[in-house]
Amino acid sequence: MDKNLHPAVQLLNPPGLYDPSANGYSHVARLAPNVRLVYTAGQGAENVDSELSPDFAEQVRQAFANLQIALAAADAQLKDVAKLTVLIVDHSQQRLQILGAEIDRLWGAAAKPACTLIPVPRLALDGMLFEVEAVAAVGCP
Repeated sequence: MDKNLHPAVQLLNPPGLYDPSANGYSHVARLAPNVRLVYTAGQGAENVDSELSPDFAEQVRQAFANLQIALAAADAQLKDVAKLTVLIVDHSQQRLQILGAEIDRLWGAAAKPACTLIPVPRLALDGMLFEVEAVAAVGCP
């Protein structure tokens, strides 16, 4: 099924693959001609003062807030994101549900970006439980 998120990105869930929408992602992101790509580094949950909450849900919220700041620096928004990669320490079904709820809150009824979730034993900083990076596509003027 085709769902257009933004003219620069077409998100697809083709027949023959299961419907991933309940897990907060699409299988394929296809870019339109004449777009520029924006890549972000992995965004953790540190606030501007380098503080890190011990709560997983709060880390997810803060990391996505940081992602939006990084995207804005390149004149991009969440609606422009074609692909997410998320890293989760001690991944579980409960943590997947927290992630899915945050993605639903941020993207609403729009199609969700393609996404790869990677369970990891630890991240760069002590106490980090979540990290997200994005590839966005922005139409060229």
